[in-house]
Amino acid sequence: MTARLDEIDRKILAELQRDSSQSLDDIARKVGSSKTPVWNRIRRMRETGVILGQTALLDAESLGLEACFFVLIRTSEHDGEWQRKFLTVLRERPEVLEAHRLAGEVDYIVKVRVENARAYDRFYQALISQVKIHNVTALLSMEEIKHTTVLPVGLEGAGKGA
Repeated sequence: MTARLDEIDRKILAELQRDSSQSLDDIARKVGSSKTPVWNRIRRMRETGVILGQTALLDAESLGLEACFFVLIRTSEHDGEWQRKFLTVLRERPEVLEAHRLAGEVDYIVKVRVENARAYDRFYQALISQVKIHNVTALLSMEEIKHTTVLPVGLEGAGKGA
């Protein structure tokens, strides 16, 4: 269900996504409100699940995680037990940043961040030792062109729920 958000809510969300370490005073000034109403709106959006949490964004390359692979997985197994085991394995692997079940010829796509190709191979070997997979294709990202965690909550695309 889409949350009901007004223009001020959307402005607050945009500011929090830009920099959640801003003071309430700064956010209130930027969205044209005062501190207490902004705090109440943020609290309400947390309670309703619009805001899931706060986190620090880290630079992967600075941490030695220079290789990003997109792993395309096809499986011949589609029963519930296999899927539960597969999803558990993915969720337990810290190298897995994202995993999506797809429609079409590929069943899953998994984003993996590791130090290098050898580290990816260790991940791959561990994965196939834990769960049966029909076909795996790994694509190495040569260059990250755009990366963001910012959702388009701005007013230009805000039609839903306003």
